[in-house]
Amino acid sequence: MSSWFKRKEKGIQTATEEKKDTPKGLWYKSPTGKIVESEELAKNFYVSPEDDYHVRIGSKEYFEILFDDNKFRELDTKLSSKDPLKFVDTKKYSERLKAAEQKTGLKDAVRTAVGKSMGRELVIACMDFSFIGGSMGSVVGEKIARAIDVAKRRKIPFLMISKSGGARMMEAALSLMQLAKTSAKLAQLAEAKIPYISLCTDPTTGGTTASYAMLGDINISEPGALIGFAGPRVVKDTVGKDLPEGFQTSEFVKEHGFLDFISHRRDLKNKINLYIDLITNQPVRS
Repeated sequence: MSSWFKRKEKGIQTATEEKKDTPKGLWYKSPTGKIVESEELAKNFYVSPEDDYHVRIGSKEYFEILFDDNKFRELDTKLSSKDPLKFVDTKKYSERLKAAEQKTGLKDAVRTAVGKSMGRELVIACMDFSFIGGSMGSVVGEKIARAIDVAKRRKIPFLMISKSGGARMMEAALSLMQLAKTSAKLAQLAEAKIPYISLCTDPTTGGTTASYAMLGDINISEPGALIGFAGPRVVKDTVGKDLPEGFQTSEFVKEHGFLDFISHRRDLKNKINLYIDLITNQPVRS
């Protein structure tokens, strides 16, 4: 065998079995084909710098963006869903819950916390799409209700960040009851004259849209987010017509009066707190 085939003579010292692939997650490719380093993406608020595509993120990232120095006290950390209906489809609901917890490290599809944002206290409830599609079950409704109670008791604003596929079918009527429960709690918050800001992110659909997501004193969103009740395919099949271009994007929803404004993610913290300052007649922070 000639020296051309001899690895050491060619300066290649690493045995094939010892070679390692490039670690996954170092790069992100946006839907438009733009590639960005994951570290750069995080520094840019998880927005692709070339095409301004807002990557789906969860409670960990939103808390990091909105709470000062990422300091907060998480609420109701031990609440987790049960399976009272013993629901089974392609697998047991109890198995789905266990798998979702192991995969995501979350207890359910929402996390709630209280902390300071630009120096003043704020209660935030943020949904995680990674946990069974951000579906709204009894624990999601209960945690949101309890977070609203904290905001009401302490007289501090409440921010809801929605990211959901809708009601959790595995809990049937128990899930649907959360629409009424959370809406009633928000009515109490309104009576107490405490600001409620609803941030609709990609996607905000189903029972979430039909309840707390659209009940804000101010409803806002990020660019390009999908917002609606049923999905575009279902709507098209139902009405039997082609849908307008951009149907159910946040821009379309705003144009038709269901959103107050759309904010780039880097501006969210400032704009949310500016609204709070204005509505509570406080000196504007900078």
